[in-house]
Formats: sequence, C-alpha cells, structure tokens
Amino acid sequence: MPLKTSRPLTASQRFTTLNRQTNLAKKRPERGLTESKGKSGGRNVYGRITTRRRGGGHKRLYRVIDYKRNILDIPATVQAIEYDPNRSANIALVAYANGEKRYIIAPNGLEVGAKIVASNEAGRNDFIVGNNYPLSLIPPSTRIHAVELVPGRGAQLARSAGTAIELVAVENGFAQLKMPSGEIRLVNPRCRATIGEVGNLDHNNQSLGKAGRKRWLGKRPRVRGIVMNPVDHPNGGGNGLSKSGGGRQHLVSPWGQLAKGFPTRRRSKPSNSMIIVHHHGRKPRGSK
Repeated sequence: MPLKTSRPLTASQRFTTLNRQTNLAKKRPERGLTESKGKSGGRNVYGRITTRRRGGGHKRLYRVIDYKRNILDIPATVQAIEYDPNRSANIALVAYANGEKRYIIAPNGLEVGAKIVASNEAGRNDFIVGNNYPLSLIPPSTRIHAVELVPGRGAQLARSAGTAIELVAVENGFAQLKMPSGEIRLVNPRCRATIGEVGNLDHNNQSLGKAGRKRWLGKRPRVRGIVMNPVDHPNGGGNGLSKSGGGRQHLVSPWGQLAKGFPTRRRSKPSNSMIIVHHHGRKPRGSK
C-alpha cells in the first residue's frame, strides 16, 4: 500500500497519512512537453480578488496532456509513470513508433513497457487498459475514463484519480454513460474514451496532517461565514454559536445565494436534455 504513516516525532506527524508511491519515475519531466505556469492568486487583471482562498503554493511546471489521442493506429510504449503536481492523477509518458512522445492520464494497471494504441478499429482482444477507441466500438459495461463530450474536442469526463465511467449501452444514435455520481447521460458515440479507470486510487485517503501542507498546494485558510461579523457575511453575528447566524433561517453565500439544499443549475441549460437520470445535486431548479 502506498499510504504511509510516520512516527509522531512532531504534533502534525501524528495525523499525517501520505500517499508515497514507489512506482513513480524520479526523472525530470520531458522538457518538450512542459510549459511555464503563472499564478494569479485568485485576482483578475485589475488586481481584485475574484476567487477567494487562493495564494502561495509551490512553483509548478505544466505538463501538456494529450487528451485527444489523435495519433491513430501507431503503437506506443509506456516509458514512465510520473507525478503531476497539477492534478490528482498520475501521468504516463508514452513514445510512439514514429518517434513522437506524449503524456496521457495514467490508468490503473498500466505499467512501464506496456504497448497501447489509439484507433478507429478494434478486435475482440483489443480492449486492454490504456487503449483508446470511439464509444461506438467499446463493449457495454466497460469501465472507461478520459471521455470526450464533443467528438474531437478532447477528454473532459473522468480525469481525476480513481474515477471511472461505465458505458451502459450504445443505441438509438447515442452512447449512455453512467457517471461516478450515478447520473446517466447521453453522448455522441463518435466521442473517444480510454479503457480502464484512472490510477492513484489512494489519493483521497490521504490526511495532510497540517495547515502548512495545504498552503504548499496554494490553498489559503477558509473562514466560516457563521463566525464572521454581520458586516462581513450574511450569516455573521449572533450571541455565541448560532446555526444560522444573524437571525437568518438558512445558510447562504456572502452574496445571499442559498448554500444548502438549493439547486443552482439552470433549467434552460442545453445539456439538460442529454441527462436521463439526474443525481440529487444536479437537478435543475424547479424540476421534480
């Protein structure tokens, strides 16, 4: 198991459980597949904070990920499984037979030396972890990840650690996908997907142990509105601990939007028609 605890020589170590993976390459990232990545601190071009609780964090290089998998019918060999500071999943460096190298999301079970391919044709035994095909070719009940929403746009669904989508069926001109949330939605069957589930399954089982490790990730402290003053938050005020604060019946955002039990998804959102089964948090406002 990659989850590691340590002797509590300090107070924070008593509560720290980290995901120490031994299979990751110790080399530097591929130079031609990296780009510089700036920081905004949550501020817009005028210097005003538009996204709160961002700032600091370690320097990072952005790894360019091949979400389109558009090098078709050319086999590729996995050269390394690497850490990526920009996402929860690991990434795999693959070298194609034509000499080109790309980074892809590393699925669970993909090992160094494995052969993978992206194609528009598939045989009975071609559906192995890491291969990429259109949804129309993939057998039902297959677990997939890195799924496109629009053909040719690149993968948008199921890209984080440990996630996978189940292909329910391909019928009536649509592919039915069952999301990790239980939602079932329709997608064009020409959209591409990769076989398998995303690796690094223990990512969510970590315990960071101390506030400083959260700051290394670029996250600043979050103060609850209920403990603020009324001038700073609608839920602020009250004598001692009060659940709603300031005499308000419900918890709201700093701008008055209901924060719990109130769907904010628009009823007129175009993709609503592509969702067959909603999960609880995705129902549009006013729907039953």
